[in-house]
Amino acid sequence: MNERLEKQAAFMLEADKAKNIFRQTHLSGHGRNENDAEHSWHMALMAFLLSEHANQEVDQLRVIKMLLIHDLVEIDAGDTYAYDDAGNETKRQREEKAADRIFGLLPEDQERELRELWEEFEAYETPEALFAHVLDNFQPLTLNDANGGNDWKEHQVKKSQILKRNEKTEQGSAGIWKYMKQMIERNVEAGAIIDE
Repeated sequence: MNERLEKQAAFMLEADKAKNIFRQTHLSGHGRNENDAEHSWHMALMAFLLSEHANQEVDQLRVIKMLLIHDLVEIDAGDTYAYDDAGNETKRQREEKAADRIFGLLPEDQERELRELWEEFEAYETPEALFAHVLDNFQPLTLNDANGGNDWKEHQVKKSQILKRNEKTEQGSAGIWKYMKQMIERNVEAGAIIDE
């Protein structure tokens, strides 16, 4: 029992490092950059509140677990900005290596469970993974919108890039995707997103 608890405690301490992984997105109200832990917490809350908008019935707890662990790999791999083409080329390789090490800190049964959840999220196929991705895209979009699109302006993000990133969003939630498109169009009209 002590060995199991020691492994779990080591993992929890390692997971705390997610608080030091800062993302490109700023907090609402023009605050500082958001960190991975805040991002995951915010999406877990969204999963609890918004699951009624999923296209298919989803296991809410499974979605929440997925969202809480999906970015832990960034402790080693770093945050790859959504529109960083070069960084996205090596993202999967960096994150797989990180998943091996980080989830490997846990007892074998929990390592297997978290790795399976992470792989399910990455595969983007189950109703839970599809909905988790909706929230992973909706959450930063919401913060960007609340900040007057400043992050999009800073990175000169194009509407086509946002649409490409969200090409599967409607599969997870047609209702949330409709709402997101309204936010995107509002920011295009305001000049925060480049329309080409």
